[in-house]
Amino acid sequence: MVNEPSVNASKRIIIRDSTLREGLDTPNVAFTPAQRLKIARLLDKAKVPEIEIVAPGKVLGDLEFAKRLKEEKLRITTSGLIYAYNPPCRQEIESASKYLDRFDVVMPVSAKRKPYGREDKIECLRDALAHALEIQPEVGVGFPQSTQTEVDLLLDIAAAAVRIGAKRVTVYDTNGNADPFEIYSLVGRLKKELGVQLCFHGHNDLGLATGNAVSAVQAGADVLDVTVNGLGDRAGNTSLEQIVMCLHLRGIETGVILPDLKILSRTVAEESGIDVSKLAPVVGDYVFCHKSPSHLEYPELFEAFDPGILGLKRDLTTS
Repeated sequence: MVNEPSVNASKRIIIRDSTLREGLDTPNVAFTPAQRLKIARLLDKAKVPEIEIVAPGKVLGDLEFAKRLKEEKLRITTSGLIYAYNPPCRQEIESASKYLDRFDVVMPVSAKRKPYGREDKIECLRDALAHALEIQPEVGVGFPQSTQTEVDLLLDIAAAAVRIGAKRVTVYDTNGNADPFEIYSLVGRLKKELGVQLCFHGHNDLGLATGNAVSAVQAGADVLDVTVNGLGDRAGNTSLEQIVMCLHLRGIETGVILPDLKILSRTVAEESGIDVSKLAPVVGDYVFCHKSPSHLEYPELFEAFDPGILGLKRDLTTS
């Protein structure tokens, strides 16, 4: 039986922004160090609590930016990913421990990805995680293809990691194929059986990333992976601005400064070269535009939230 929702209005969800990691998987997007720094400063100003800046296949290269960011002395927590089965894994762990506040050791759980066997995956993860915890206390684990594998395998390998000392477990809807009901069931079961901080990482291939993230929170997730404007591989990831607003309207706080969402969106669009649709939820130009004058008599009947929350105004247009 699935747990009842464990979230309440007093719980704060940790937002981990991955614009400078996952966002770089967007076709034709490449940020210079100066652009990365500009975006990181804006995320820090908006009080986003955590930022993921190191990709698992580019650890040593990405750590060059982590070194630079460390000099900025921002409040934001820096995070990254390291594949447990990569040959240079130990070197990456030791280097990451110097420049990141925390990181996750990653193990794909699909039988189609190395290492292929169940026991091989568990043993490989154990070795890497144990080494990491000898150096860095804030280490989690991440499981790509979490929604594409047997739940029992995911639970076995996650439980093994928790016993060793993993502080956080991240589940990935890697191909964006799960629906909110499936995510609610999966996250609820993991939360009940693991008893550690849980993070949900959603992809938007079917347009369900925001809905899945809301379901994850309702089932007990503590952390959400997001990107500004939903940047990311293929159809992108859970949108920072959409999920923060969805949670706010349900009495669930993230600490993110809401009026800063618009400038974050606009800046990332400019720096990435990926335009934001005028119809985009929350930050699109048309969100508060009305063609019918009758809407303005009781605008709350036609708008999901008041534009004042973002420091904006509604508009009556005849064109």
